[in-house]
Amino acid sequence: MKKPRDKIVITGGYGFIGSRFVRWVYDNTDFEILVIDKMTYAGDYSRIDTKLLNFNRFKFLEKDICDVTEKDLANTKYLVNFAAESHVDNSISDGKPFIRTNVEGVFNLLEAVRKVPQLTKFVQISTDEVYGDMMDYRKGTRDSDESYPLRPSSYYSASKASADLLVMSCARTFGVDYLITRSCNNFGDGQHPEKFLPKLFSKVAQNEPVPVYGDGGQVREWIHNDDNCDIIGNLMLSNATNEIYNIGSGFHYKNIDIVKYVGKILGRDVDYAHVDDRLGHDRLYSLDCRKTENFLGEKVYLSLEGFLKDEVRKYENTTDGR
Repeated sequence: MKKPRDKIVITGGYGFIGSRFVRWVYDNTDFEILVIDKMTYAGDYSRIDTKLLNFNRFKFLEKDICDVTEKDLANTKYLVNFAAESHVDNSISDGKPFIRTNVEGVFNLLEAVRKVPQLTKFVQISTDEVYGDMMDYRKGTRDSDESYPLRPSSYYSASKASADLLVMSCARTFGVDYLITRSCNNFGDGQHPEKFLPKLFSKVAQNEPVPVYGDGGQVREWIHNDDNCDIIGNLMLSNATNEIYNIGSGFHYKNIDIVKYVGKILGRDVDYAHVDDRLGHDRLYSLDCRKTENFLGEKVYLSLEGFLKDEVRKYENTTDGR
């Protein structure tokens, strides 16, 4: 009798990063894949190749992670939780959905998986934002390593920090093995239009000013979502358990410099408008990723500049550039 495939559950699998992780798992393992996604405004069916949907390894369950049950997770070896409310601006407007999904949802998943004896690892996808503004601490002279204090600035980052603590406490009390990954800003194809890079190109295409918060001097680190997923996948399959790993590329850019760089590629100035800064806006995120690099080895990362050049080519091929 043929041995059944190992099963992985990927929550938020139709999201920007989660969908690429589905692709990574499909290409690099023979796991049975179950995607669980509530399909909010940020979910998009087109992010997963329809050919994959017809393959017997892939299954989909449309469901809120707050409602997932032990039965839904039967025989699961790995659960990777990408499901989250993630846009900081939305958390300022209304924080309740962030507490519901990012805190209550993670709690519910943990309550379910601790009753699944086959589970090898619960992988929680977190963010560099849980460390807070590096400009506030020692004048920004220290990168945040995995032992850095959690100092979230928004309801979004606070909800993600809360989820991380729930995962660690579940391991301590109930013995559920985990990994937590904290990555920097992601870029890549198919990102929701509310995010900075898609909004930038949308405004350029419509010949409208790009809104820039404050003076535009906020510094972010950027990684391609495929690079992020490759690291997450390799960590998941490794023998690492009950650990936190920072994931970053080392590529840091000011927001305003990204806008100006797109203009440089286009060969003309990009019109932009300074708008009131976001409430509680962090000035700098900067990750110390030596732990991840020491465990998995150094990696050559896809560059943000190369991605921006590709996006400009798409723009020039679909418009007259005026």
